[in-house]
Amino acid sequence: MAGSIGRVRAFAERVKADGFTHVVLLGMGGSSLAPEVLRGVLGVAPGWPALQVLDSTDPAAVRAVVQPPDKTLFLLASKSGTTIEPNSLAAHFQQTLDRAGLRWADHFVAITDPGTELAVRAERERFRDLFVNPADIGGRYSALSFFGLVPAALMGQDIEGLLSWAIAMLDEAQTAAREPLANPAVGLGLLIGAAAIEGHDKVTLVLPPAFEPFGLWVEQLVAESTGKQGVGVVPIAGEVLGLPDAYGPDRLFVQLHAIGETTADDDAAVRVLGKIAPLVRIDLLERTALGAEFMRWEVATAIAGALLGINPFDEPNVQQAKEATKVLLGRREEEGRLPIPAADVTLRGGVTVATTAAARDRLNGASPAGILQLVEPGDYVVLLAYLGPDPALAEALDAFRRHVRNRTRAATMLGYGPRYLHSTGQLHKGGPNTGVFVIVTATPHDDLAIPGQPFSFGTLELAQALGDFASLDATGRRAVHLHLPSPDAAVLIEALGALERSA
Repeated sequence: MAGSIGRVRAFAERVKADGFTHVVLLGMGGSSLAPEVLRGVLGVAPGWPALQVLDSTDPAAVRAVVQPPDKTLFLLASKSGTTIEPNSLAAHFQQTLDRAGLRWADHFVAITDPGTELAVRAERERFRDLFVNPADIGGRYSALSFFGLVPAALMGQDIEGLLSWAIAMLDEAQTAAREPLANPAVGLGLLIGAAAIEGHDKVTLVLPPAFEPFGLWVEQLVAESTGKQGVGVVPIAGEVLGLPDAYGPDRLFVQLHAIGETTADDDAAVRVLGKIAPLVRIDLLERTALGAEFMRWEVATAIAGALLGINPFDEPNVQQAKEATKVLLGRREEEGRLPIPAADVTLRGGVTVATTAAARDRLNGASPAGILQLVEPGDYVVLLAYLGPDPALAEALDAFRRHVRNRTRAATMLGYGPRYLHSTGQLHKGGPNTGVFVIVTATPHDDLAIPGQPFSFGTLELAQALGDFASLDATGRRAVHLHLPSPDAAVLIEALGALERSA
């Protein structure tokens, strides 16, 4: 990648000179999370296009992309080139550009692997540009490849600095004379792997506000790489820091101490937690050192996977949910509707509740809404929300997450669908059977057709949720599916409150 800086920088300069003011990235998982981190941590330099990452099939999220068509560039990022979400989003914005009287291909740039359908299409349709990534880089390990560097350059970021920090970390990690535990990358991996074997498998990230987006990337990397064959490390990101009695003994705390951004009070709160569980502190000298952290965590994750005896570079269960979605969409085309499982109970406001067989067996006749009764020591609780970008909905989910952690001492995760299917979804189905899952869907206020498809964005989103629920059921996971009649915060708060009251 260091040898490609000139090309990437020249491309970004041309985009800026041609008057583009907005860039919308269409991607999922490894294709979208690193750009999201780079935007959140390093920001957009003055005079450069604003970047928006769209990794949702929720109709409200798609409609939220309201930019001037003639000034907007679309990055279609897909390692395989066949991922249904970015291709559906691309069809929508292609139609938008067509209706604006623009040659849509002039506004599209592809980032993909060699020989994919997307690469062929980009050349055939004469996209504005095509970046072909090295084929041997796994999606979640691609932060410092074209998938991360092209969006970074379009934001005017210091890509040379990012790569310099990464190369320095790699050099340190490969220093043969260094003791393994003193190695900044290998040492972290040894700690994570050994701690997980000893029961401290909930790696809880403590980050300053400016680095919160980095947690989402680490979450994907660790979960998808280690969660398989019934073992795995459970990464916890975005969980509000609590008092010591809010945590179980299964934690490993990793604090990212950013010079000038982490306060003395933050340090003091973390030191208290270090008395109840293992704690490691990583010092970050400047924001561009994010490049070193990408490299550190990639090496560390591979090392942890080796200790756990699994392959940290495959994702055998990710395809499971994709295939389930495909089957459901096929049945919808045949039968005219999605085969929605029968509800076990209907809550106030018309919210339906369905449970997996494993959850019903564990509840043993108790209320299907009492999912917190399923939580045992060493478990983690996951909220999986197929909802749009509504701050009130996000606040309700965060509040429920805090209540669950404080009440059960269980580690908690929050993922938005379908993005999580390409990240933590591997851990959910392939890792240890210690997860308790709450899938939340809602009938959209205003659905949106997908050009060229017999189904809408709302139908695709629901099919992905139902497909994952079926996959969790098939793998013996304890899960509940809440379906709301509309994506309203008041309805969601009432439904989540019912889960707490029934416990």
